[in-house]
Amino acid sequence: MAKLNILTIPDKRLKTKAVAVEQFDSELVTLVADMLDTMYAAPGIGLAATQVDVHKRLVVLDISEDKDQPLCLINAKITKKTGHQLHEEGCLSVPNIYAKVKRAELIEVEAQNEKGEVFQLRAEGLLAICIQHELDHLEGIVFLDHLSPLKRKMALKKLEKEKQENEND
Repeated sequence: MAKLNILTIPDKRLKTKAVAVEQFDSELVTLVADMLDTMYAAPGIGLAATQVDVHKRLVVLDISEDKDQPLCLINAKITKKTGHQLHEEGCLSVPNIYAKVKRAELIEVEAQNEKGEVFQLRAEGLLAICIQHELDHLEGIVFLDHLSPLKRKMALKKLEKEKQENEND
């Protein structure tokens, strides 16, 4: 499978809103497999199509210890949110930056699989956080957008400093 290029901020393509998937074909199955390979290699626990410059409503996740429980959500929408949790998040598109983000504790999601079959999912804890984080990407939102202006500015400054240091090496 092909390893895809992951966009990183400040790439403006990360702000693109994704459109619904309408074609459920072998090309989509290949994209899902390539996204999973890319996510595992990164390594990460979630990846949105927007992050690999494909602006379709598709995310892949796997929060399992052994990385053997992949989950694909296509055209997903959160139908219910309850409670709140604060959890430190990171992002493959925002390397080496971590911050606490407030998310719903429990969510219910309706989505489609690679065959176009509709299913419902109830998620809590880390899975709920990961789903909300990845679905944000499909709306052009990165987790830094949830931070206060000061914290966001500090994170971006740190990212820029790291980028400059890497270029100087």
